[in-house]
Amino acid sequence: MIPETQKGSPHPPAPPHLTEEGLIIPRKPHNPILENTERQNLHRELLFNQKIGKNVLNQKSELQKALEKHKDNIAKKELENHVSSRAHELEKVIADRAKRRQDATTVESEDDKGLSREFLEARAKLRARTESK
Repeated sequence: MIPETQKGSPHPPAPPHLTEEGLIIPRKPHNPILENTERQNLHRELLFNQKIGKNVLNQKSELQKALEKHKDNIAKKELENHVSSRAHELEKVIADRAKRRQDATTVESEDDKGLSREFLEARAKLRARTESK
């Protein structure tokens, strides 16, 4: 039985290639993946990137990985030092404000004591005057 596509075709199928012994030479089977245009475009792009030296897969050598790790460690240490120095600055500022506040409260309490003594003395003088009259 002849398939429908070959019934009306103008070209008859090519005769199979035969060896000297009369055996048919095997052919490679049809591979649809190789004919896929998306795959061909991707392969073309990968070849181009390889030619120009661009690393598409982000694969790095051991030296590059070690260098980046070293840089990251240095950056972390600098950040920790910066944060700790800022913490020290913050503690200093808080201590200064607490000291000023304490000094201000002691001055106010001394002023209050001085005012209250003056007030009591003036009141005592007034009482003495009013009682004597």
